[in-house]
Amino acid sequence: MTAARTGGTLNLLVKLPVTSASDVMTASPQEQPSAGAETGSKPSLMMRRKFNAPRDKVYAAWTDPAQLMQWFGPENVTMAEATCDVRVGGHFHVVMIEDNGERHEVNGVYKEVVPGEKLVFSWAWYTTPDRESQVTVRFKDEGEATMLTLIHEQLFDEAAKAGHTHGWTGSLEKLEAFLG
Repeated sequence: MTAARTGGTLNLLVKLPVTSASDVMTASPQEQPSAGAETGSKPSLMMRRKFNAPRDKVYAAWTDPAQLMQWFGPENVTMAEATCDVRVGGHFHVVMIEDNGERHEVNGVYKEVVPGEKLVFSWAWYTTPDRESQVTVRFKDEGEATMLTLIHEQLFDEAAKAGHTHGWTGSLEKLEAFLG
C-alpha cells in the first residue's frame, strides 16, 4: 500500500496480488475492494471487464452518442437521449426511461480525455445535482481484446453505491452484447 497527500486529501493505493489469469480476465464485472478509490469517507466502486473487441471500438461505444444510445443503462431501461461533447470541459447528458415509464437524467462534464485510453467525467443525477460523483473509465489492450476498468467514486452513501453497482453491471452486460 502506498499513500500520497494531494492538498488536504490522503490518497491510498492498494495493490492486490493476482493469483491466476481468471482473477483479472473475467467475463463479468467484479466489484473490487474500494480502498484504493476512496475519497474521504465517501464510497466508491471499481469494476473490470474484458471485451472481445478492439480498444478503439470499445472507446467509440462510450464516446459516440449514436452507439451510446444502443447499450447504456441497466437492463430495465431504454435510452431516450444522449449527447457527448468529448473534450475537457465538454458536457454529456443522458436520459434513460425505465420499463415502468420513470425518467432518469444524468449530466456531467469531461475532466480528462485521453482518446482511446481514458475518460474522466463528473456524474450528477438531475434530481440530486448536489450529489456529484466522478467516473473514470480506462481502456487497455489485451491482445485483440480490451480490458475496461471503471471507477465510480465520491458516491453519496452505501445505498448510492449499491444502486450504481447494479446500474454499471447492467450497462457493461449490455455493452458486451452490443459489441458482439
